[in-house]
Amino acid sequence: MSGICVDGVFCKAETTHGWIEGIVSAGVCQFKAVPYGADTGGRGRFRPPVPPASWSGVRPCFGYGMVSPQVPSDPGSAYVQLIQYEQAVAEGGMGEDCLKLNIWAPEAPGPKRPVMVSIHGGGFAISSGNARIYDGTQLARRGEVVVVTITHRLAAFGHLNLADLGGGEDYSGSGAAGLLDIVLALKWVRDNISAFGGDPGRVTLIGQSGGGWKICALLAMPVARGLFHRAGVLSGSLPRLLNREDTAKAAAGLLAELDLSRATLARLQELPWQTLLNAQTKLGAMWFQPFVDGRFLPAHPCDPQALEQSRGVPLIVSTTLDDAGLFFSNFTLTEEGLSELLAAAYGDAAAQILSLYRARWPHKSPYLLHAQIITDSGFRRFAYEQVERTFERGGAPVYLYQWNWTTPAFDGRFGATHASDVAASFGNHRDAIIGAGSAAGARLCKAAMAMWTQFATTGDPNTPELPHWPEFDKNRRAALIFDTELRIVDDPDQDVRLFWKNMPPAQSVFG
Repeated sequence: MSGICVDGVFCKAETTHGWIEGIVSAGVCQFKAVPYGADTGGRGRFRPPVPPASWSGVRPCFGYGMVSPQVPSDPGSAYVQLIQYEQAVAEGGMGEDCLKLNIWAPEAPGPKRPVMVSIHGGGFAISSGNARIYDGTQLARRGEVVVVTITHRLAAFGHLNLADLGGGEDYSGSGAAGLLDIVLALKWVRDNISAFGGDPGRVTLIGQSGGGWKICALLAMPVARGLFHRAGVLSGSLPRLLNREDTAKAAAGLLAELDLSRATLARLQELPWQTLLNAQTKLGAMWFQPFVDGRFLPAHPCDPQALEQSRGVPLIVSTTLDDAGLFFSNFTLTEEGLSELLAAAYGDAAAQILSLYRARWPHKSPYLLHAQIITDSGFRRFAYEQVERTFERGGAPVYLYQWNWTTPAFDGRFGATHASDVAASFGNHRDAIIGAGSAAGARLCKAAMAMWTQFATTGDPNTPELPHWPEFDKNRRAALIFDTELRIVDDPDQDVRLFWKNMPPAQSVFG
């Protein structure tokens, strides 16, 4: 494989399965819906993925491919409007022939470039590598990296625990199938990315929210070892996977909904995917997640065994100040209403929590204060646990950042919300979440892109666009703060961190 061949506005490259053709725009070669795995329907359902069949001739790769079956996000939600997440399933259709990836590579020749592989968010249940927020054009336009996004199996299609329902060896990997899809995609990158100008020895994973969860799991998977060399977990730290017993109950519930039993498991491969999606939706897609199966996932991500597995992989971990705002739309929440929500969630500790936060953020709206409280109790606490345990493990640096910049969209009422840093990391300052072309948003995009490009290149994210960013250690606890002013803060909001460190989980974050 000799590299990309450009002919006017078209480009071609040879992969291990055949030639593909893409299109050139603004100096970037784009290839979309490139197969890395075979159709997962029929006999392939709930089983580990296999490579695609080779093809003759040249395969057109101009538009996005199918996404894993799912219910599109509600376009009536203000948050969905903000990040346009319903568009993740708008192109390419839906179905089980969804093991596809998209590539953005600089047209200009040069030395092998580092590769940034985006693992999409949406928990383990929704979205795809086709979502606009992950578009790699702007990153690739800088000419320093090759960008890859991946679409893979989700929810019951990717994480149905049939191993505990008598599925036998044929279904022993059913609970990890969606993660094994990503492993297969990374093997494709290893074997093919040099034809697109990429360096298979410098592969960086970047994943936000559910994408971060997946990266945490991949860091703990022996079969993924050596397929990537650095990682970024954005608002997606996952110390522990879902309880195995709960995943078995969810699988049993799905069988009951389909009028199947352990004795008729084989019929699962005969049903239309639409029937499976209907049943999954009635039960709740969030219950279908990977678990510690002893084979592909031998330990939880923050267990010592798993941390040792990822030794040598530099890591960036982050949160946004108001991450949890994605869960709520009660923008007119009053102080009294906030007190009631906290009392429902934290009982007698509610008054202490409100007093702690109001003393530090006296002018923050009740809605945003609630979002930050829930963020600190979950997203941020888990992020701190991940960086602390990674630091204790040693073997590679870990860096911590916090995104505090308020998005100007929706009159700023979302604050520094979930996924703000994703659009910035990909340089998509045209998106609403980053200010739709605002000067401040563009500056932050420039800094974030430079940071990720440098990290992908060397494993150290420091660039001239940033103040010097020290590695995390448990004494100083330095964090880079993304805001109107980029700055380094040691142990930001220490009193808040220490408060949540020993607090039990909330009874309900929703009241």
